Amino acid sequence: MSDIPHATVTETWEALRSDPSAALVDVRTDAEWSYVGLPDLSAIGKKVHRIAWQIFPSMTVNGRFVEELAAAGLTPANELYFLCRSGARSLAAARAAMAAGYPRVVNIIDGFEGPLDEAGHRRTRAGWIAAGLPWRQT
Repeated sequence: MSDIPHATVTETWEALRSDPSAALVDVRTDAEWSYVGLPDLSAIGKKVHRIAWQIFPSMTVNGRFVEELAAAGLTPANELYFLCRSGARSLAAARAAMAAGYPRVVNIIDGFEGPLDEAGHRRTRAGWIAAGLPWRQT
């Protein structure tokens, strides 16, 4: 069992819709935001906080990650939902945020694109896109 709570993408969408303190932190890379797409929260009057956990292309951990959370206006009072491609990097980011004093963190299982299917493709079985939640290409 993880030390960080988990939520599905649909549970996350409902929390973002119903809880004014809930915020979505997309921890993927700038390349993923540009070429894969982003959740679209405009229908619920919120924005996605893009704060990379790792820096592309080296994929080294972003040493300013916690500083960037604060710079984005996120505080320990916010319920922070962390999103990556499939739920692994977001778990590491949620742990780092919790260690830095953000007690209300949630990892989004299956992420934006979800796990690989039998054919080695994403977006088919689970994740933000597969669930039919709003998203856009940039």
